[in-house]
Amino acid sequence: MRVSGTLRKMSVEQNDTVQYKLNLDRKPVLDLNALVGSELVLEWDGEINCINCGTSLKKTYGQGFCYPCFRDSPQAAPCIMRPELCEAHLGKGRDVEWEEAHHNQPHAVYLAQTGDVKVGVTRATQIPARWIDQGAYRALQIAKTPYRRLAGEIEVELKQFVSDRTDWRRMLVDARSDHDLIALRDELLDFLPEKLAEYATRDTIIQTFNYPVMEYPEKVKGLKLEDLKQIKGMLTGIRGQYLMFDAKGVINLRKYSGYKVSLNY
Repeated sequence: MRVSGTLRKMSVEQNDTVQYKLNLDRKPVLDLNALVGSELVLEWDGEINCINCGTSLKKTYGQGFCYPCFRDSPQAAPCIMRPELCEAHLGKGRDVEWEEAHHNQPHAVYLAQTGDVKVGVTRATQIPARWIDQGAYRALQIAKTPYRRLAGEIEVELKQFVSDRTDWRRMLVDARSDHDLIALRDELLDFLPEKLAEYATRDTIIQTFNYPVMEYPEKVKGLKLEDLKQIKGMLTGIRGQYLMFDAKGVINLRKYSGYKVSLNY
């Protein structure tokens, strides 16, 4: 069978095992968990369209945008990557209405174990999807703020001590650290200045995630759809936003948002 359309990041849902659906043309169209262990052919037809305005492109910027949208869209603003720069709470931003709906909203600061421990920020309504997208096997919320800027300021303080980046290679070989997240949280929160410490949370609920993976690779080889055009092999697992293809390697589907593809299964 065959499905085709323009890629967006996979849709995810937390169950006993994380559930993944292939997202084409902004719709979840195919249960990918059911295909783990099957032979697949993923093919790019050479067409790319901006995920924001739909313009035909030769290359994307910032995971799916044309350059004008990357420059001007609120979805690609600097505060997406650096929340400490956000001014939504001041009624400012590239699109004030969008900022109000997405950034002038409760946000969470968290610790996640993907390989090593990382600190991160997300809108409160994006839990646990954000943790799944990063491939975390355990995660703990450590602060909640009324808007994005404050969460970013907490992250800035804490990333002096733990990374704010996901080591995707360690995540995809299922490397695990032995950190006690609650003990680490308590240690880190002691470093917060008083004006930020009031937003700390002391929850003891650690969320855990199991991914549909038959076998993790010993070494990780990234596959580039723009070079290969076609990837064929057995789907051996899914974690984060990555598909694992037996001995061939892994591909980050989110990176190819805006690419028109077909999947034969």
